[in-house]
Order: sequence, then structure tokens, then C-alpha cells
Amino acid sequence: MTTSTRGAAKTPAVLVLEDGRIFRGRAYGAVGETFGEAVFSTGMTGYQETLTDPSYHRQVVVMTAPHVGNTGVNDEDPESARIWVSGYVVRDPARVSSNWRAQRSLDEELERQGVVGISGIDTRALTRHLRERGAMRVGIFSGEAWSGVRDEALLAKVQEQPQMKGANLSAEVATKETYVVPAIGTKKFTVAAVDLGIKGMTPHRMAERGIEVHVLPATATAEDIYAVNPDGVFFSNGPGDPATADGPVAVMRAVLERKTPLFGICFGNQILGRALGFGTYKLKYGHRGINQPVQDRTTGKVEVTAHNHGFAVDAPLDKISDTPFGRAQVSHVCLNDDVVEGLQLLDQPAFSVQYHPEAAAGPHDAAYLFDRFVSLMEAERA
Repeated sequence: MTTSTRGAAKTPAVLVLEDGRIFRGRAYGAVGETFGEAVFSTGMTGYQETLTDPSYHRQVVVMTAPHVGNTGVNDEDPESARIWVSGYVVRDPARVSSNWRAQRSLDEELERQGVVGISGIDTRALTRHLRERGAMRVGIFSGEAWSGVRDEALLAKVQEQPQMKGANLSAEVATKETYVVPAIGTKKFTVAAVDLGIKGMTPHRMAERGIEVHVLPATATAEDIYAVNPDGVFFSNGPGDPATADGPVAVMRAVLERKTPLFGICFGNQILGRALGFGTYKLKYGHRGINQPVQDRTTGKVEVTAHNHGFAVDAPLDKISDTPFGRAQVSHVCLNDDVVEGLQLLDQPAFSVQYHPEAAAGPHDAAYLFDRFVSLMEAERA
């Protein structure tokens, strides 16, 4: 529930975690109440891309960078048609937007889209709490939703909310109708992309390489995929628990059976893990931000990468695994905590990574992965 007010910055607000810890500050964006899973993002820039990433559906994002909003908001950088975060937490919001591309301020955009936020709290303390205790349910309350309501009643509301574990969310954020992103320049390949929460820059990166991308709903069947006569198949990022994604797993297995070149990122990596017979699990607080170190074990190269995931694949790091589709290995690993960040089949053209090589926002170290996908399709055609 949200209401709008020009005086939001002066309106008291409170953030209540499910374990009872409370932070008090001021409303930022819309005034009202909101709920979600409290997570933190370590990116110092790219907040507009973060807000519009569908993978953040039903999450309240805490920014670890203290100063947010200084470049305002424009209509060119969003990764989807709307803001998907359910709440936004910043320490020191910019008082003035200062960028030649800015069209309005960040707090105006949050208010316009009804996103309830809070500012003026110690986000360092909140981040340390989430690192120690783990991501958890949270509520933000301001205006009538907070005025005169006891803390115990607010906590009870938070504890009534659903957990992220077991949540099946991809169909809620995916396109309902197939659409096509044309190749830039000469068309070389056709790719069927299953939208589980795709970011706009991802098909653009493929289009830059001469790929015509047919973006299909999360509920697409194998028949829908092969109706576009694809040279390759792509499974996107998305929100929720991969353990609930039985439909996309079954579709990916059908693609693997036909040995079509396949590439997955983020949620798509978890889907590939499940399709190969590996399990998935929830991370304590996840990886979110644009400064995560990952090693490509096939080359030894270390890259700085953009992440947004709270679940991971449970696959052995120290050996090659036998799967129903041939041998598989962990191709990428996070250097902070040894979490699986990529998978690769050795006997057919399929691979995936847990992070975001489209670099929106983030570094471009992993752009080569799109070229690797092109190489697989070139080899299959040859």
C-alpha cells in the first residue's frame, strides 16, 4: 500500500526486520508500507539498472554505497519497463540531481512508481547485520501505515510475509507475449531466449553480434522454442527459488536432448544445474553488486563481474561429473567464497554462468561469454 506526498523526505519511517531489529529514518520515494526480502547491493553506481532488474522482484534492496541518486533518472538506462524492487534503502540520498542525461530525481521516480523507501539510516550497520544473520523478511512503514502503530504489530506483519525460499516468481516478471529483438547489421543467427526475468541489455548484446533474438514467455514449451528454428537457445536471469522451476528445467532438458547450442545466465545457470541433476541451495546473504571476483577455470582468467543471486548450484568443484547429457564441470567459481559461478558440458555445446555478462550495470570483463555462445553456434553450423 502506498500514497504520494511532496513531503516524503520529512516523513518519519521505520524499517523492521523479521528478527526484531528496527531502524528509524525518513521516508524516501512513496509513503506507505512494503514488504520483501532484505538484501544488500555493493554497487557504487548503476542504481537505475538495479531498480529495474526483474531479478529483484519481492526484494527490498539496501545500498551499501552511502550516497545514492546523484545522477538522477533517465528514460534510457532502465533494464525493463518498471521498477521491480519492492522497497529501497539508502543512507544519504542526493539532494540535487547533477547529470546532463537526468530527466528527474530518483526520489521522484520512486514516488511516481509507488516504491516505498527509507533514508537516513545506518546502512553499514544494517548490511553487517544481514551478513551475520542472513537475508531475511523486512517491512518499511511510513505515513499512516506507521503512525500510532506499535513496533510489535509491525513486526507481526513482517513475520506474516512469505519466504523467498520456495517462491516461484519468474512467470510474474516475464513477458506474456513473444517479441523479437532484430540483429544489428547483418543477421547471422537466430536465438530463442526464454524470459525468466530478462534484462533489456541481454538481447541487445546478442543483437550486437548479429543475432536475431526471439524472446519467449517463461511458460514457453520446447515446441514454442523450435517453432522459431533457432541456432541457439538462451535461458535468462530471474527471481525466486530455482527449486520451484520444474517447467523450465523440463524444457531445458528437451533442448539438451537435441544438442542445440545453449547458454544460460543467473537463473538460467541454476536451471542448467538442475537439468544436469545437481541440486540448488539458498545462500546466506547472496551476491549482489558489480564488483564480485570470479575465475574462469577454463582459462585461468579472473574477471570482475556483476551479480544478483541468492541461490546457487550445488556441484562438485574438484571433479568432472557424469550427467544424463555427458560430462559436466564447474567452469567458473567465485573467489570470495568458492560458490559455483558457471557450468559447462564437455560433450555437447552448452554452458552457463551465475552472473551478468551484459554489464548493465557493471564491468565488461565477461563480455566474451556472448562471443563464446556465437562460437558454439558457428561450430554447430559448420
